[in-house]
Amino acid sequence: MTASNLEKYRKDLKALLKEGTGVLQALRHDAEGSEAWRARWARAGWTEERIDAYENKLKSFRVCYNHWYSEALVVVKQLLPDRFADFVKFYERPKTRKSFDVETYRIEDACQALSSTRYGGDVVVDMSAAIPLLQQQIAILESIEKRFESSLFDIKQLVQADLFDSELDVARELLKNKFSRAAGAVAGVVLEGHLKQVCDNHNLAKKSGTIAVLNDALKAASVIELSQSRHIQFLGDIRNKCGHKNPTDPTVEEVGELITGVDKVIKTIF
Repeated sequence: MTASNLEKYRKDLKALLKEGTGVLQALRHDAEGSEAWRARWARAGWTEERIDAYENKLKSFRVCYNHWYSEALVVVKQLLPDRFADFVKFYERPKTRKSFDVETYRIEDACQALSSTRYGGDVVVDMSAAIPLLQQQIAILESIEKRFESSLFDIKQLVQADLFDSELDVARELLKNKFSRAAGAVAGVVLEGHLKQVCDNHNLAKKSGTIAVLNDALKAASVIELSQSRHIQFLGDIRNKCGHKNPTDPTVEEVGELITGVDKVIKTIF
């Protein structure tokens, strides 16, 4: 591996965890209010100057969280897909929510500074309810970091991702030099190889390695949505046009769509 995906993910993860600490403090600050937040740090032995400097660096929770969440979501989906649904659940409001309390509060509510009080002013729930949810999300990222240090961490897919990226670069270069069929064939091999890996990831039996069969298996198992399946079918049709003798050659535009589409598939379907 070159300055590989493994090192890239390790670096990105470390940066996300550091950023997550700041996001958590921004949430505490917005939830507690400046006075209470400052008092907590003073009890921890911080000087007024240090507290001032830290507070001045803090952004509003809504702004910094949305950026952090978007980046973290991709990392979790790529490296710990079995916890992806949990990661999202801590953020998204339950679609069937019938009450608004500590049990049903989500980070999405905190991003809008939502709260609820009873008659008389007693607080039912406020932004502080999102603190343990964010801590859970950070803990999921920390568990990924531990996997990097574990001998059980399987880097096969990261190595494969490096190879696929390199092969798509070859396809782009071939297309640039007007070798459309060859470029399409290379991109097709990448697509087929990735779909095989996705089937393996979900323990799906596959009768053959053709794009169409792999696509059908993933769709039947609800690993991919209908729109994704149709997109893969479209890419497979272009690939077949490149691999078989037809009355008309695949156009540069078609093969360009194939390469771009395959690049999207290998980065969004796992």
